[in-house]
Formats: sequence, C-alpha cells, structure tokens
Amino acid sequence: MGRRTTSDTARNRAMPPQPVAYDITWAGEARSAVGYGTLLFALLAAVDEVAGTLTDVRVALWLVLGALLFAVLWPARVSAAPGLLVSRGLWRQSGVRTDRLVSVRWSNGVAQRLVLRDADGNRAEIDPRVLVANPALWAVVDTDARTSIERGTLRCGETALRQMAARVDRESARIVFKLSGLK
Repeated sequence: MGRRTTSDTARNRAMPPQPVAYDITWAGEARSAVGYGTLLFALLAAVDEVAGTLTDVRVALWLVLGALLFAVLWPARVSAAPGLLVSRGLWRQSGVRTDRLVSVRWSNGVAQRLVLRDADGNRAEIDPRVLVANPALWAVVDTDARTSIERGTLRCGETALRQMAARVDRESARIVFKLSGLK
C-alpha cells in the first residue's frame, strides 16, 4: 500500500459515492418491457399478414407502436449510496442528496410516485413499489432522511416517510410470514 497524498484525498472527495443498494427488480421489469413491445409488434404484424394487408409502411407503423410501448414500460433504474439517490430512466437521470432533503411528498398522478427534493433544488420521482421491493434501498433512503430530519432541513414530508416506512414494514412482514408458512 502506498502513502496517500493530498491529491488522492481530493480526488476521492470529488468522486460520487458508489451505490450500495440497487433495485433488484429492475432487470425483470426491463425484460418485460422488451417482451411486451416485441409481442405487440409481432401480433400486429401477424394479424396484418393473415389479413393480406401487410406492407412496408404498416410494418414500420407496427414497429413504432411496439417501440412506443417499450419506451412507456421501461423502468427507471434506482440506486442509492449514503447521501445520494439516483434514478436513471430511458432518456433522463435525476438524483437527490438524501441527507439534505427539504421535502418528500406523494404525487397526485395516475401512477403513484414519491417525490423527493433536496436543498440544492434537485428533484427525483421514485415509484414506491421499488422501495417496497428493495428493503436495502429503503434502508439507505430512510437512514439519510432521518439525518435530514435531525439537521432540520426536511421541512415537509415526515408523514410521507412514515407512510412509506409502514408500507415497507407491512410488505416485509408479509414475506416473512409467507416464507415461514404462517400465512
């Protein structure tokens, strides 16, 4: 092992923390998005072929529809490290400093989302099912959120965090009971 220099220390501080928790369900959901997009294209092309109306233009149209379904279903890849949560979608990436949260709230859309904002103005929307399915990911976020509460930066969202914690606890208990044969 060599001696650490001040430039090594500065370089380590400049590098973002390495993720310690990932969304373990992401790969399956990504495969499903590919499968459903491909299936839609194949079914539409097959129906057209049977009807005798398949042309190059219609193949292109069905391909675009299959690709559109794929894009809509593509899941965000969520990872967390102490102090940082990152969500990578198909076209964009967002990240928040979870140890400097200022608000956590539920979105009022068709799909339920947990919206996190940090003191730097960054914003990330996370599907709560990702946190429920990944207790390690939730543990990192919850620990950092508690840090935000202790520091006084979290002004709005303790209720949303309590609701999320209860949801994760319920699902974890359900899985334990199911695996132990009690349910």
